Amino acid sequence: MPLLLLAVLPVRAQEGAEPVEDEAVDVKGIIFGHLKDSYHWHVITIGEKEVSIYLPVILHSKVSGWHFFSSRKLEKTGSYKGFHIADTGAFAGRLVEAMPDGTELKPLDLSLTKVAFGIIINSLLLCLIVMCTAGWYKRHSSTDPAPGGFTGLMEYVIFMIVDDVIKPSVGKEYKRYAPLLLTIFFFILLSNLMGLIPIFPAGANVTGNIAVTLSLALVTFFTVNVFGNREYWKEILWPDVPIFLKVPPILPLIEFIGIFTKPFALTVRLFANITAGHAIILALTCMIFITAKMGPAIGAPMTALSLFFMVFMNMLELLVAYIQAYVFTILSAMFIGLAHPEHEHKKDDKSIELKN
Repeated sequence: MPLLLLAVLPVRAQEGAEPVEDEAVDVKGIIFGHLKDSYHWHVITIGEKEVSIYLPVILHSKVSGWHFFSSRKLEKTGSYKGFHIADTGAFAGRLVEAMPDGTELKPLDLSLTKVAFGIIINSLLLCLIVMCTAGWYKRHSSTDPAPGGFTGLMEYVIFMIVDDVIKPSVGKEYKRYAPLLLTIFFFILLSNLMGLIPIFPAGANVTGNIAVTLSLALVTFFTVNVFGNREYWKEILWPDVPIFLKVPPILPLIEFIGIFTKPFALTVRLFANITAGHAIILALTCMIFITAKMGPAIGAPMTALSLFFMVFMNMLELLVAYIQAYVFTILSAMFIGLAHPEHEHKKDDKSIELKN
């Protein structure tokens, strides 16, 4: 994270020139600039020159049709062919089209943004990790010694998640859902870790984007409700409770609302924790530059204190990156397990009574 100081807060110095008053540190702009999505990927600032990767913009307007251009076109004037990035309103930070009457029209935006590009990079990296791990087992037999190094670490984590999370939470059908849950776990973990590294191709705030966490939660939502068995829907629509709780449908209505609150909880939990961690680290980074203007008596101890807390928060965020992936996976596994309730049959109950 100390590299973030070079990436987002360059120190400007002019030798031989008269001293001028430094510009105020835009704390809000730095924090939200990192957290929000963008149409380009800022890599580093060297002096006054910004090095960025400009991503393709793909738009379809109901008025002017399809448009394909590089986001570099927006760099100088902030607009191109009538399109500009809205500063305020419901479409803030997104491209809108200016109409002749002064109104703004939101086009169909299929652009490759920073978060989307980060998802592609993280997914390719995850595929590479999985293929390298699987390649070791193809080259070795079951009688060979257990793998070491990175492959051994992957084996340990996979068996831990399957044996301690998926198997007890899902039940006897755990093998059916293990690939999905393992993919979710490793994608969230890898995205969390990549978000803490400020150097390209890392640095994209993937899991701090609510659209990404919502998409992951919807995967769990559809898995639970599409593949849930008859007993699951019976407990929701006609639970085994006294009739006055079912007619009028008080409890069924509560249970039906619970179907949608589960993915909402998954979405907000992951998004809020990752966003808060990034915001705190960036705020501590900005504090170094703010207190430096107050003189050495205040700036020196505050800089040391900020660096200490910044390193501490980075270490804590490494733990949070794992915990959030673990929590999302275990909650998803529990929701899937609840969609496959296992009830004892009446015949089994009668046989037990006869034996007794």
